[in-house]
Amino acid sequence: MSAESTPEPGIPEAGTKGPGRRSRGRRRKAPGKGRRALLVTAWTAAGILVLGGTGVGYLYFKLNGNLKTVDINQALGTDRPTKVDNGSENILVLGSDSRSGSNKKLGGGVDDGSARSDTAMIIHVYKGHKKAAVVSVPRDTLIDRPSCTDAQGTTHSAATGVMFNSAYSTGGAACAVKTVESITGIRMDHYLEVDFSGFQKLVDELGGVEVTTTKAIDDRESHLDLKAGTHTLNGKQALGLVRTRHGVGDGSDLGRIQLQQAFVKALIEQVKQVGVFTSPKKLYDLADTATKTVTTDSGIGSVNSLIGFANGLKSISSKNMHMVTMPVEYDPANPNRVIVAEAKAKLVWKALKNDAPIPASATKGTATGQAKGVVTSL
Repeated sequence: MSAESTPEPGIPEAGTKGPGRRSRGRRRKAPGKGRRALLVTAWTAAGILVLGGTGVGYLYFKLNGNLKTVDINQALGTDRPTKVDNGSENILVLGSDSRSGSNKKLGGGVDDGSARSDTAMIIHVYKGHKKAAVVSVPRDTLIDRPSCTDAQGTTHSAATGVMFNSAYSTGGAACAVKTVESITGIRMDHYLEVDFSGFQKLVDELGGVEVTTTKAIDDRESHLDLKAGTHTLNGKQALGLVRTRHGVGDGSDLGRIQLQQAFVKALIEQVKQVGVFTSPKKLYDLADTATKTVTTDSGIGSVNSLIGFANGLKSISSKNMHMVTMPVEYDPANPNRVIVAEAKAKLVWKALKNDAPIPASATKGTATGQAKGVVTSL
């Protein structure tokens, strides 16, 4: 049940009429001098969560009641990598591909009662919080999953040679975090998750995201049909773009990751174009949607904690985000799967542990998709 509180001055009640909105899909004019904010995506997204400082009281205490959290620390106990105290932070962002509820129509496919991590990104925020590295983990990567305990207390035995995204469907968020920590040797400080319907709603609340496609994308499975050119994508189209794998490139998950990374950069830039932080009503709507659709670890599972977390990241722009894919190579036994390129992956994890830039040699010569440059941002 949501905790109630008197709203801060200048903030309309949730049900009252606020400032008029422009029609969705229309390009917003960039605001004047404003404070930058990092759009943390956890679908991801992201999760996608937009919370930043505006100099105005803008959040109700009752938003706390919207939040869903998972206590990763309690679930994993002490059997985890040691926290590196160098001022950096590591965040695991997952997008869930559950086909249940409102997600079934959006995602297509079969509702088999399970969910997988459709998208996974490790975000490393460097000391000083001015730069970040984003490492996408292909869902089709064959890995050795450690034993893990789910939220209901059931322990699942370790498994060898299983797909990475099965960790989430096996033991939920805690198992996904433990698997990532096992692969990387790096402790995840925070966790963010968003599902299909949440992702779509958040993009719509932002008024859409502008991208340019250098070639046509047509994928009936992800409900996407875009001609070459500039588009302001609504939530449904954006969801189709980050999920498509058959409409562009070689049809691989690696190509889809390239599209996702391009979209994330466009999303971050769009936040700076939209007058989110000049409209209390707009900000409330966005915060209300975000807190209803994003699941976080308990460490940032309150509005106040989220504000502090996001304020610490607001200086990071898309230009200061280095995006790579975890070094992989195609599995000789199955071209539809990939395996970790261990020697090169170790270069990535070593760099992040040392709060250092990821060297170009870490990804040189590894397997890649064929969708790079198909989507560009402003």
